[in-house]
Amino acid sequence: MQIHVITLFPEMFASPLGASIPKRAQEKELVRIFLWNLRDFASGKHRVTDDAPYGGGQGMVMKAEPIATAIEAVCQPLRAPWRVLLSPQGHRLDQATLVRLAAWESLVLVCGRYEGVDERARAFVDEELSIGDYVLSGGEIPAMVVIDAITRLRSGVLGNAASATNESFTEGLLEHPQYTRPEEFRGMRVPDVLMSGDHSGIAAWRRREALRRTMERRPDLLARTALTDEDLRIVAELRWRNEQQE
Repeated sequence: MQIHVITLFPEMFASPLGASIPKRAQEKELVRIFLWNLRDFASGKHRVTDDAPYGGGQGMVMKAEPIATAIEAVCQPLRAPWRVLLSPQGHRLDQATLVRLAAWESLVLVCGRYEGVDERARAFVDEELSIGDYVLSGGEIPAMVVIDAITRLRSGVLGNAASATNESFTEGLLEHPQYTRPEEFRGMRVPDVLMSGDHSGIAAWRRREALRRTMERRPDLLARTALTDEDLRIVAELRWRNEQQE
């Protein structure tokens, strides 16, 4: 997989991409990441990439011309790349979107900045993504989030392939509680079922706890998740027990 990032600040990516899973993926040549400085595609002596907004207003707006030129130049040798603008106006990133993006062999990420991009630049991307309802200085950190999240989904990147399928949000639920040694820490013990060797019992406990945690912390996810009849029974029981304790 190739990931191309168009940004005004390519130096921001050195540390995140040089450690942990992104570094491992690149060393294995499972993912190749290319950084492109938007200023290299701007015209004029000073390589200006932004200007004051028409109609007045605060801040500066990223010009359409360098963005379009950069996207066209980067995409020209690629075969059917998918082009993404990181923008607070995009739809919110979720695990299903990451799985979809990870399937592409060529991905181009465009990092917005300042007060936003000239509206005409949007004609050169396929979709817009936001990582949340808050304001950042630019699209670089969201691009890092996307790179990290989709890299771990690529085959062969993680040491244990099951890791990517047994995490929070993969099935629409938060992940069940996790424990490791020692068995007891400051009076808090590991649940007996996890040390029982009963694989079916452990699986049932983990599913129940995932449902419990999601219900308590992110009940909105339950409404969007396909639950089995047994899941619905467990949720109803958990709600009844909570009501009895109130």
